[in-house]
Amino acid sequence: MKKNSKNQFVVIAMYHFVHLKDYKDMKPPLLNLCSENGLRGTILLAKEGLNGTISGERAGVEALLSYLKSDRRFQTLQYKESFSNTPPFRRMRVRLKREIVTMGVPDADPTSLCGKRVDAEKWNELVEDPSVLKIDTRNTYEHDVGTFKNAISPGTERFRDFPKFVNAELDPHKHQRVAMFCTGGIRCEKATNYMIKKGFKDVYHLDGGILKYLETVDKNQSLWRGECFVFDDRVTVDNNLASGSYVQCYACRRPLSEIDCQSPLFEKGVSCHHCHGKHKPKKIAGLKERQRQYEIADSRKRRSNDGYSQDNNDD
Repeated sequence: MKKNSKNQFVVIAMYHFVHLKDYKDMKPPLLNLCSENGLRGTILLAKEGLNGTISGERAGVEALLSYLKSDRRFQTLQYKESFSNTPPFRRMRVRLKREIVTMGVPDADPTSLCGKRVDAEKWNELVEDPSVLKIDTRNTYEHDVGTFKNAISPGTERFRDFPKFVNAELDPHKHQRVAMFCTGGIRCEKATNYMIKKGFKDVYHLDGGILKYLETVDKNQSLWRGECFVFDDRVTVDNNLASGSYVQCYACRRPLSEIDCQSPLFEKGVSCHHCHGKHKPKKIAGLKERQRQYEIADSRKRRSNDGYSQDNNDD
């Protein structure tokens, strides 16, 4: 593990596809352990495995990882580590789901079939080959703030739309070599499973995702352009995995640049130029009240020096 500076919170992004018949029974002890160790964030449990991002002090994070890896089903659990100067989550949640990342394809099973994993160190060599189609499996709002050079976006608003993109835009005979990537690797596990079943032969994906690439590859050699969207209060991280320059619209969840926030349609916590005029009066009233509560909490935080942040958004 990397050492973190004093007063920095450790942020762990993790997932593991494994058949969990007892996933419902896993929730209470997992939530208790996280709470006892002062961890915050969200962990998703389903029959197909575990997915989550949590943060806290080093000792608490190590306690969670030790607990999970004491179960033989999670002994090969992989995770990506970064840091935040403030708590990136407000509370701890363990949620039961049908899928740990929602694609809506019932027979998608990455444990039986998925693409060829490519280490971060070898990614540049692969994607610089002009015969390789580079696909960013993330959503449009994520792609817009940063992506790999010459990568295409599927133009999706949610991951369950990805199969429609494949069926409409890709051809296994025309696109013979495909390299895919996402934030931490989880979406690519399912996306490559789907594409292989559709007849695509040479399908690769970045092992560990963008976060592992930024952690591993020297920024002078990096093909990454822009920032990487993350599902916590940091909103984005830069090439050094430090908190980025974007903020988030609480109404529509889109990342906003400094210029976006100068728009007359931007009202903190209520609307931005992406969603202004699209919400009903009742929702707007609720958003304004939520923002008022956040400002009260923020004022208390400054007085007590105890942080807070918004909830994790599912991948």
